[in-house]
Amino acid sequence: MTRRVIALPLARDPSSRFIPWIVGFMVYLAALVLAVAMAVANAGSAWREGLDGTLTVQVLPRGGEDSKGLDARIEAVLGILRAERGVSRVELLTQDKVASLLEPWLGEGASLTDLPLPRLIDVTLSDAGVDLDALARHVTESVPGTSVDSHGVWLRQLTAFARAIELTAVTVVGLISIAAIAVVVFATRSGLAVHREAIEILHLIGARDAFIAREFQFQALALAFKGGLIGFALAALTLAALYFFATRIDTALVPDLALHWTQLAALLILPLAAAVIGMETARRTVMAALGRLI
Repeated sequence: MTRRVIALPLARDPSSRFIPWIVGFMVYLAALVLAVAMAVANAGSAWREGLDGTLTVQVLPRGGEDSKGLDARIEAVLGILRAERGVSRVELLTQDKVASLLEPWLGEGASLTDLPLPRLIDVTLSDAGVDLDALARHVTESVPGTSVDSHGVWLRQLTAFARAIELTAVTVVGLISIAAIAVVVFATRSGLAVHREAIEILHLIGARDAFIAREFQFQALALAFKGGLIGFALAALTLAALYFFATRIDTALVPDLALHWTQLAALLILPLAAAVIGMETARRTVMAALGRLI
C-alpha cells in the first residue's frame, strides 16, 4: 500500500494548530443547541399527543352550596357529556386523583379538605369534527358554575414556542457554520502565505492547482474531523450529566428529556459535517487564491 506524498509541511503552520480546538468548541455548541431543540420538540410532541382530542371540564363549588347540590350539578354535566355525539369517554376524577396531580406543587401529604377545589371531569373525543365551542356553550349554559378547557390555546402557544426554539437552533447552527468557515479560510490563507515560495516552485515543476489544493483540503479535513470528535465527546458528556440530574427531579415538573436513537445518530453527523465543511472551504479558498496568482 503506497502512502500519499505530502509536498507541503502544512502541519507545522502555527495557524493550523488552533483549528481542532476552535472547530471542537463550535461542534460542542452546535451539539448542545440541537440537543436542546430536539428535547423541546420531543416534550412538545408528547404533550400534544397526551392532550389532543381531550377536554377538561371543571365544576366549580359555589358559596353556600352543600355536597348534594354539587353532586347534582356534576351528574348533570356527566349526563350532557355522555349524550354528546363524538365523546368516547367521560371520567370524573376522584379527589385523591386531584390531590396527586397537585402534589408536586403543594407537597406530599398536604391537606386539601379546606380548599375549594373544583371537581374535574376528563373527556376524550372520538370525533375530531366535534364543535368544541358549541359543546362548551352547551355545558356552561346548562349547568352554571362550570368551565370547559379544550387546551387549544395552550397547545397553540406550546407549538409556537417549540417552533421558535427550533428556528433559533437552526439559526445558531448556521452562524456557527459561518464562523467555522471563516476560521478555515483564515488558516488556509495563512498557510498559503507561509508556503508561497514552495507553491511557486511546485508550479514551476508542473504541479497543478488541484494538486496543491488537495494538500490543503486533506489537512483541513483531518484537523476539522479531529476537532469535531473532541467537541462531540465533550457535548456527549455534558448531555449525559444534564440527563442524569434531570432524572432526579420529579417527572411531573420536568418532562422526559431523553433523545431518540435516531436523534442521537443525527448528532453523530456533526463531526463529519465539520470535516466536510473544512475540506471544501480549504479547497475553494486555495483554488480562488491560486487563480489570482496566475
